[in-house]
Amino acid sequence: RQRPTFSPHHYEQQYDQQRHAAPSYGGWNNQPQARPPQPPGGGYPAQPGPNWAPVPAPEPSGRRGPSTSLFLVVSVVIALLAGALGAGVGVLATGDHTGTVDLGGDNKTSTTGAKNRDPGSVAGIAQRLVPSVVMIKVTNGTEGGAGTGFVVNGGYIVTNNHVVAPAVSGGSMQVVFSDGKTTTATVVGHDATSDIAVIKPGTLAGRKALTFGDSDSLAVGDPVIAIGSPLGLAGTVTTGIVSALNRPVSTSGEGGESSFINAVQTDAAINPGNSGGPLVDSKGEVIGVNSAIATLGSQSLGSDKQQSGSIGLGFAIPSNQVRKVAQQLINNGKATHAVIGACIDMSYQGGGARIATDGAQSCKGGTITAGGPAEKAGLKAGDIITAFDGKAISGSDELIMAIRAKSPGDRVQVAYTRGSQRSTTELTLGEGN
Repeated sequence: RQRPTFSPHHYEQQYDQQRHAAPSYGGWNNQPQARPPQPPGGGYPAQPGPNWAPVPAPEPSGRRGPSTSLFLVVSVVIALLAGALGAGVGVLATGDHTGTVDLGGDNKTSTTGAKNRDPGSVAGIAQRLVPSVVMIKVTNGTEGGAGTGFVVNGGYIVTNNHVVAPAVSGGSMQVVFSDGKTTTATVVGHDATSDIAVIKPGTLAGRKALTFGDSDSLAVGDPVIAIGSPLGLAGTVTTGIVSALNRPVSTSGEGGESSFINAVQTDAAINPGNSGGPLVDSKGEVIGVNSAIATLGSQSLGSDKQQSGSIGLGFAIPSNQVRKVAQQLINNGKATHAVIGACIDMSYQGGGARIATDGAQSCKGGTITAGGPAEKAGLKAGDIITAFDGKAISGSDELIMAIRAKSPGDRVQVAYTRGSQRSTTELTLGEGN
């Protein structure tokens, strides 16, 4: 059985400006290919990262079509229906009946054209929030793509780093509102580690800011709504539930940069173009930023079936982490993250996460930072961390994501093994970029 891969959504929707082609890629229960997860929805093609898998193209089916006899039966049924319809028309056209026929129903329209809905319903929440969710188009040279963003306090828009990456490297950016109006925008700050970016539009034209909710209060099974521009279809609303919490997800974006997310998993349909869009709760508060999807890629499912696009495995960056990073980007132009002051051996395949030993190629400047949190706590190269802040650690990615979910200055308990000896220590997390 092949494991799904994860991929960043941002790079899934592409278009060719020279040919003026259309994009080539592209829950709630009132109710929701893979590269590591893939940032969903942005739009500029990047070089494949270590965990990327290509989006599969549909392949011709190997099944035989219906037999000739079945076509004959279908033809007979159609002919009979057509004959009956013709007879009915004949009666209406040549009969002696006069007057009109009322089939019932009310086709009267509202004087205002408004479709009012309960504010707490999915439709009511969508009516309030969609105007504050935008499509972000980015171009660089002859290529480009589109993702999603949403308005926050201060006149800013929050989105994914992988959505705006082409603009950071010299491209141009345009914001498209739900009513079709457009404006330019500039990048205020971006952070590849958390996959969060903040942009400043030329105007908001009165659009209201969305409210952040508390992602720590989520429970599996809570209803959620995803809003975005999948495959360039702006203002798309899908519904589902929270499928899992604290799901460790790593993605590889443009330039090989890796993002580590302690993600909210959802079955709300998320597709290329949804990247950077809000995942909201039953109160209409943002509890996550859609960032990645899992797909089966070109894996065959049976003799002639393939699965591509959304398969109900979407991942969002928790709102508490988004808010923290976005505020740092707005206030300082950059974000800082918690660190333990030790290099983790990403090639280690055993249980837990191992602090790298001397000579590890992935470690720059040594395996243990002199005077850093790990050294002060008594940790050494080769120690295997098995629990962090009371939660079991099964692998290196999981440890990194657990650390990134914390803030510099937080004190945490760390359980580790050194040879056959098991120990516990406490450390104060440091600060790094």
